[in-house]
Amino acid sequence: MDAVNETSGATEPATGLTHLRQDGTAQMVDVSQKAVTTREATATATVRSTSKVLALLGAGELPKGDALAVARVAGIMAAKKTPDLIPLCHPLPISKVTVDFELGADSVGILATVKTKGVTGVEMEALTAASVAALSVYDMIKAVDKHAVLTDIRVLAKSGGKSGDWDLSALSTAQATTESTAGEVGA
Repeated sequence: MDAVNETSGATEPATGLTHLRQDGTAQMVDVSQKAVTTREATATATVRSTSKVLALLGAGELPKGDALAVARVAGIMAAKKTPDLIPLCHPLPISKVTVDFELGADSVGILATVKTKGVTGVEMEALTAASVAALSVYDMIKAVDKHAVLTDIRVLAKSGGKSGDWDLSALSTAQATTESTAGEVGA
């Protein structure tokens, strides 16, 4: 059996995928030369259920208790544990985590924001916080709705770092404007 040399190969393959070496094996990206900046990311997740369950959720009257309070703490804890769950994520000094909820008629929207001052972004931490908060909501409501659905998990915005800032709502608005004017005569 051939030995695997962890230090062989260039750090980045021709594809530009930084988490893969030239031989295709995984690596944790070297961020030691990156500048320390304030970085923030916001992610979302949605749990869909029935209006009856959402009313119980909003009133804190589910059989397991206050699901939103439990989900908020679960999301915060998850953000801090991201590198334990996602193998190639760097441990980061998390400065702030918020997890908020928006109750709708048949869904609860979860918004998780994570902030750090470091050399790499916190998108994965925000996604992990939103996802685990959604899983926790499901766990708390499954006694009354085993058919609830977790959906729409995504990053909404990020700021800081070399790649700069972006916001999905601004991108969506800009794309909508571009698409609507692209078909106009004389545009």
